[in-house]
Amino acid sequence: MADRSKAVAIEALLRGLPTLTIGATFNQFRDTGTDDLPDAPAIRLANLGLYLEERRAADVLAVGEAAGYQGMRWSGIAFTSEFDLLRWGDPYRRSSRRPRPWKEPSGTIVHGVLEELGAERRVILWNTVPTHPHLAGKPLSNRRPAREEIAAGRVLVDRLIEIVQPRILVGVGRIACQALPEARYVRHPAQSGATAFRLGMRAALKSVR
Repeated sequence: MADRSKAVAIEALLRGLPTLTIGATFNQFRDTGTDDLPDAPAIRLANLGLYLEERRAADVLAVGEAAGYQGMRWSGIAFTSEFDLLRWGDPYRRSSRRPRPWKEPSGTIVHGVLEELGAERRVILWNTVPTHPHLAGKPLSNRRPAREEIAAGRVLVDRLIEIVQPRILVGVGRIACQALPEARYVRHPAQSGATAFRLGMRAALKSVR
């Protein structure tokens, strides 16, 4: 896809995110909670737009399970927390009122590995469900996305694949690979999976050099 066409397609994808209702998930690109800044949804959408713009030449799309309450719920970017945004600096912005930024263990591992491999801008991180599935009455929690939520999110993954045309599609964890059977499996970094994730991502990146 030509650069101009890709930019237009990404803009359309971003415009559509605030309109989504995916099951009982929290749409962080439209909705706010008690700890959100007033313009939090717009901040998160701007963060994601900048992130994708910086990765226009990415040749790897790595897809996880769903937005988590410590990461994408606040940053707008998969496997990315407010702590990561502060490391990256302006114009990335936090969207929470908390004195301390949110920090996601899995995201810290993922970005650490990508930086170690010199691949931060070769890889676009995304989630099968780009909104936040949480337990009923517990907004600061994570739950496994329902089948219909995964199906709705898969439509967006397919759109992103069409736009990015990655040389390789990586499924981070079993749930992502069940939703994306064509993806190359890489172990999720959670629950002592950091070493296996590192080895899997290294092998995936080497396979498309």
